[in-house]
Amino acid sequence: MKSAMAYQTFRQEYLHMPVVTRAYTTACIVTTLAVQLDLISPFQLYFNPILITKQFQLWRLITTFLFFGTIGFNFFFNIIFTYRYCRMLEEGSFRGKTADFVMMFIFGGICMVVFAFFVNLLFLGHAFTIMLVYVWSRRNPLIRMNFFGLLNFQVT
Repeated sequence: MKSAMAYQTFRQEYLHMPVVTRAYTTACIVTTLAVQLDLISPFQLYFNPILITKQFQLWRLITTFLFFGTIGFNFFFNIIFTYRYCRMLEEGSFRGKTADFVMMFIFGGICMVVFAFFVNLLFLGHAFTIMLVYVWSRRNPLIRMNFFGLLNFQVT
């Protein structure tokens, strides 16, 4: 009985997430789990300009944003940050502007891919999370943040 209630609560919370946040976070978790379970290899996902341009492996332009490494502290930290700031942006600055939010995703992704052609970055998920945090902080400059209950600071 308790497990059924927990499932219902989790399901309700999941379905109440904003659509872009739900889609992106789910894609990141599913991709990382697929790698963890050896269903796919990280070598099929990473950003490789040569394979993208010469062999037309265009999926790499998207999958580079979905993999956060092996499951561990770093993965959970990144997923929590991604989920939190993506959701706050979508429910705050972009409330009722889903198309604008998707365009911000696309614009940010394109900028990162262009820069990745010149630097040696294999996965861009961490950079994308940093972009979400940066955009949120610029749109909420007066908010005071608390870092794990230890540090209080102004966003900007």
